Amino acid sequence: MASIRRQKSGRWRVQVRRKGRALSETFVRYDDAKVWAVEAEREIDRGESPRKSRISKLTTFGDLIDLHIADMKEVGKAPGRSKDATLKMLKRVLGKRKLVELDRDRFIEFGKARAAEGAGPVTLSIDIGIIKLVLQHAAAVHGLRVSVEAVDLARYALKRLGLIGKGTDRDRRPTEDELARLIAHFDDNPRQGIPMSRIVKFAIATAMRQDEIFRVVWDDLNTRTKMLTIRDRKDPRQKKGNDQRIPLLSVSGFDGLALAEEQRALRDNQDARIFPFNHRSAGTAFTRACRKLEIEDLHFHDLRHEGTSRLFEAGFAIQQVALVTGHRDWKMLRRYTHLKPEGLHAIAAALAA
Repeated sequence: MASIRRQKSGRWRVQVRRKGRALSETFVRYDDAKVWAVEAEREIDRGESPRKSRISKLTTFGDLIDLHIADMKEVGKAPGRSKDATLKMLKRVLGKRKLVELDRDRFIEFGKARAAEGAGPVTLSIDIGIIKLVLQHAAAVHGLRVSVEAVDLARYALKRLGLIGKGTDRDRRPTEDELARLIAHFDDNPRQGIPMSRIVKFAIATAMRQDEIFRVVWDDLNTRTKMLTIRDRKDPRQKKGNDQRIPLLSVSGFDGLALAEEQRALRDNQDARIFPFNHRSAGTAFTRACRKLEIEDLHFHDLRHEGTSRLFEAGFAIQQVALVTGHRDWKMLRRYTHLKPEGLHAIAAALAA
């Protein structure tokens, strides 16, 4: 039988000793202490691990989201911008649902509603994946009895309904005419505060992601070796500390080092970044220019695709291109090998030489 004693502070301390197990908790209210003691003994009798009092009070999916975020922050792995936005959406939509309500039907209903709002198959797949992650975290880390199987069944059902699926590989590359028009447009716009022409060329020369371009700093540029270090490069297995040194080449039609040196003349010593601008503002400027020039379906990220493809067209092998782009999985890199047929002439000439 559990013992419940009042401490000098006025709080109630519970001690449970049963079947070789010993644990204790402290409560403000006696009734709470008694309820927890009874439930802890029942869980031990069932061969389960008793839950801490704060965990046993979690009753909604929103509680589990808060728990997951707090735990990840505690170990220095706070959710990134994209995951944080999804968690906020899930808390808004499902946060008030009791844990007992989180069954297969509820998740299928959620998926259908999201699809009706315009969420595509890939987006919905991510949503369902994060729901499962939150539930798995609660079950594995804290021993909460929640149904992860319900999410798997809902995912299968939504996939059969065509609401969940893989994205199609994007192969859009800008034409030479489109690039020339974009560069001329930016050069002819003196009111443009961001050097978009130079940034577009740099994006192709380095095959860097949009946010990476606006994060790199002068201290990470070695002009002697023509190398640039990109800090915390995106990787699904390692969010922090994934630094990579890339060579600044001039095989794409643009010289990455020369472009950086052009930018040095405009350097503001108050900002350590090579391109001290907001990456979202640059993306907006790019989109606005495409709209004005009537260039259809071209995104800033397509410049990374273009730069990657030009590396292949220059004759580099897939493992060599990965040293520039940062891809760990060469299978993912193969989708960028959309070579232009006329580029084979240059490759043939280089091989012959």
